[in-house]
Amino acid sequence: MKKIGKATGKAAEKKQNTLLMEIWKAKYIYLLLIPFVIWLIMFSYVPMAGVVLAFKEFNAIDGMFGSPWVGLKHFERIFSTPAAVKSIITTITLSFQRILFEFPAPIILAIITTEMRGKKIKKVFQTVLTFPHFLSWITVSAILVSIFSEAGALNSVLTALGLDTIPFLSDGPLFKAMLFITHNWKEMGWASIIYMATISTIDPGLYEAAEIDGASRLKQIWHVTIPALLPLISMRLIMKVGGVMNAGFSQIFNMRNAVVADSVQILDAYIYDITFRSIPNYGFSTAVGLFKSIINFMLLMLANQLVGKMTGEKMWSFEKRNKKKGVK
Repeated sequence: MKKIGKATGKAAEKKQNTLLMEIWKAKYIYLLLIPFVIWLIMFSYVPMAGVVLAFKEFNAIDGMFGSPWVGLKHFERIFSTPAAVKSIITTITLSFQRILFEFPAPIILAIITTEMRGKKIKKVFQTVLTFPHFLSWITVSAILVSIFSEAGALNSVLTALGLDTIPFLSDGPLFKAMLFITHNWKEMGWASIIYMATISTIDPGLYEAAEIDGASRLKQIWHVTIPALLPLISMRLIMKVGGVMNAGFSQIFNMRNAVVADSVQILDAYIYDITFRSIPNYGFSTAVGLFKSIINFMLLMLANQLVGKMTGEKMWSFEKRNKKKGVK
């Protein structure tokens, strides 16, 4: 037993020395990582101390750590407050609608772009569709108001033609449709870049073989392009589901108005309103934010398992590690 213990200790020491040697070889790369690690700690981990407010009745005199503990009082309030419950339902509904109408758009665009003939046309098309990504939602919302509001350019034209105006920004269902359309217009060009990069790595011989077998271009896309994109699609879908409780606050915050505010009152907007537009309760606001993060994490884990079972692609898995260790 002592010999086995010594052998195990030597193996572990050898492994540690090898790791240190590898780190030393790549020391300059690790030095480049230091600023990012410091930034990550300062702005992502240190602020996590504020999570304790979710379990306290905060007051400025006693401070964050001196305020009295109230346990799960703020979390119970979430489910006893009709406005909070409604915002949770709205967030989940709107997020899944976004996945349905927004997630496929960059994939389709990437395939259409790569199928184009002519490099110049392709570059112009890609540039035109990528440019809106660099506009802020403040700018985009101002453009939309000037075009689609009741007194906007489009409704002015309809009025001049003797037609009825269309309440694009003041009707709940139409406003939601505008959210999906404008988000696709602004972001699908930028999001399609990663798909086009993946398509560019596909072996041209696969398309040639499919063409020799008599496959049309659509069949080549279905049987060659889509399977090559499947790992990336799976990963991005998992991440999208893992962010269901976010629902696009920046866009909604800048585009909403008093008429449609209730129909698109997502959880982030609710947190903003109870924190900055009423008497602030920082404990309750933090509890709502923590609740949102927990649900996102649970959805991320669930999506990883479901997508893995459907496509065989996961963001992470412990199966291989367990097999190596002999764990069944």
